[in-house]
Amino acid sequence: MTRDTLQNWQSVRKEVLNRIHSRQWKPGELIPNEADLAQEFGCARSTVNRALQNLADDGLLDRRRKAGTRVAMHPVRKATMSIPVIRNEIIARGSAYGYDLISSERSTPPPHVAALMGLAPRAGVIHIVCVHSADDTPYVIEDRWISSDWVSPDDMVNFANLSPNEWLVTHVPFTAGDIAFSAISAGAFEAGLLGCELGAALFVIDRTTRNNERTITTVRLIFAPGYRIDTVI
Repeated sequence: MTRDTLQNWQSVRKEVLNRIHSRQWKPGELIPNEADLAQEFGCARSTVNRALQNLADDGLLDRRRKAGTRVAMHPVRKATMSIPVIRNEIIARGSAYGYDLISSERSTPPPHVAALMGLAPRAGVIHIVCVHSADDTPYVIEDRWISSDWVSPDDMVNFANLSPNEWLVTHVPFTAGDIAFSAISAGAFEAGLLGCELGAALFVIDRTTRNNERTITTVRLIFAPGYRIDTVI
C-alpha cells in the first residue's frame, strides 16, 4: 500500500471494508483509532472520520463516544427509499397521467396531524386533497398537510395545475422522514374519489418528511384497488 492510494475517504472506506470482510478485524473487535489509521493510510484524520462514519451509517461499524469504534456484531443492511413523483410513476407504467385538485385551503389540522408534525394545537397548516389518475381512471388520493413555513401564496396557486407531491419533490429538500404501510377498507370518502365499492381493500402509505428537524409535510396516499408496490433490495 502506498500513501497515494488512500488520499480520499472512498479509498479509506474500501480498505476498512476489506479488513472487515477478510476478518482481519473481527465482529465486536475494537479497531485502531482515527489518528493511528490516518498515520497508517497517509491521509488526514477527517478523511478517516468520514469513511468510518459512512460505514457506521451502513450498519457495519459501531461508533461510541469515548469508547472507540468496533466492528458491528450483527451488521444490518439499511434500506433507503426515495420519494417518487406520482406523475412519472404513472407515465412509466405506460398510462396517460391526469390530475384533479379537490380542495386546497389553510386550516387547523386535527390533533393527530398536529402531533405528527410537531405543531401547536391551533397552528395554521395547508391542507390539500387531490386525485392522480391513469388513463382517466383514479389511481391514488393524495391527502396532504404542509407546514405554512414552506409554502408562499404564489405556490398555493400552482397547486391547481401541479400536484403538491411533484412540487415538494422538486422544490423542498428533505433530510429525514417516517413511512408506514397499511390497508384500509374504503369508506364513503375513498369510494367517492376512487370510484370503487364501499369496503374495497385499499393500500395506504403514510409519510412524514422533515428538513433538519422542521416538519415539511405529512401525507396519506390511498391507492385504488389492485395497486402493487415494487422495490429492489
